[in-house]
Amino acid sequence: MRNRPIKNDLFNVRHFEQDIIVLCVRWYLRCKLSYRDLVEMMAERGLPIAHTTILRWVQRYAPEFDKRWSRFSAQAGTSWRVDETYVRIRGQWAYLYRAVDASGKTVDFRLSPRRNVASVKAFFRKAIHCQGRSPETITLDGYAASHRAVRELRQQGRLSELTKLRSSKYLNNLIEQNHRYVKFQVRPMLGLKSFASAATTIRGVELMHRIRKGQFDLRDLVTQGQTTPEIWAAVLAA
Repeated sequence: MRNRPIKNDLFNVRHFEQDIIVLCVRWYLRCKLSYRDLVEMMAERGLPIAHTTILRWVQRYAPEFDKRWSRFSAQAGTSWRVDETYVRIRGQWAYLYRAVDASGKTVDFRLSPRRNVASVKAFFRKAIHCQGRSPETITLDGYAASHRAVRELRQQGRLSELTKLRSSKYLNNLIEQNHRYVKFQVRPMLGLKSFASAATTIRGVELMHRIRKGQFDLRDLVTQGQTTPEIWAAVLAA
């Protein structure tokens, strides 16, 4: 495997090469692989890596990768489809709130241990802060807590009075279909043993989903014809 050093201090005092760490974390978050699948794949390349080592890499680097890629994030549209889905963590259900725009681009997400008005409001505050503006339109399903959360945010001045609220199961098919990628990736993961580790892992999965959907503007950073590892090296070094 060709060495492409990443010129930053993210990988100091690590036993393995930087590109090996990035590759393992990226494949785990992007592909339907277990930690032991990756151990076997690396062993075929002459790299003895314990599955617990890869787990630690994911927990250490997924937030940092998301932070560095987000510098190049393109703003999503102003028509939001909002819904929540379920994630099992150590035998208990948690709730993943997500929003996409009218073209399917991810607006934001938030993992919550509860499904209530406070959780919905926390999600909207995070999404508005992330996008730097209120949406023009919000489409919800019939869940009463979500509608109440929007009303209260308007009253508190956290959401624009001009934002239109719609309730449509048909229009929200877009977000329900978008959930599938995340659930497809998360379902086989055996590392979701705590809420904190689950939140970190899902943050990485959501990053890969956004990369897949082309939600980053890298025109000033990379040149045409660069390979995926070279693009990652450029983003992390920026």
